[in-house]
Amino acid sequence: DMSKLKLTTDLAFENKLANYPDQVQGKLQFLRKLILKTASEIPEVKQLEETLKWGEPSFVTKHGSTLRMDWKKAAPDEYKLYFKCTSRLVETFRIVFGDFFNYENNRAIIFKLDQEIPEAEIKKCITATLTYHKVKNNLTLGL
Repeated sequence: DMSKLKLTTDLAFENKLANYPDQVQGKLQFLRKLILKTASEIPEVKQLEETLKWGEPSFVTKHGSTLRMDWKKAAPDEYKLYFKCTSRLVETFRIVFGDFFNYENNRAIIFKLDQEIPEAEIKKCITATLTYHKVKNNLTLGL
């Protein structure tokens, strides 16, 4: 039920998404839908803002840590979901999920363009991020 989620989307966010290569656009739109769906299922998340941060499509919410996603020409066959590197998010994902995901340091989960996204697990990562300020003192961030 998306009705309880107040979503605001910047034009810059829409433009950025529209300018990715076709094969990338579908992947990022899928990730975006998954983020919005997850946000709508979290009672504490009432508002979500889609905006650009550091030139990357980002999702910002009051009690959460900023979630970003991007594809870069330098690594054409992959795209990433970025987390605030000073948070405990990625280190906790490593503890909880082990080698299930491919990570970039403490800041991102890397997806190959041809891989299927493991929805249940990624939704857990999204939930921990969007509620981060409420769960950050919890050893496994509620995962």
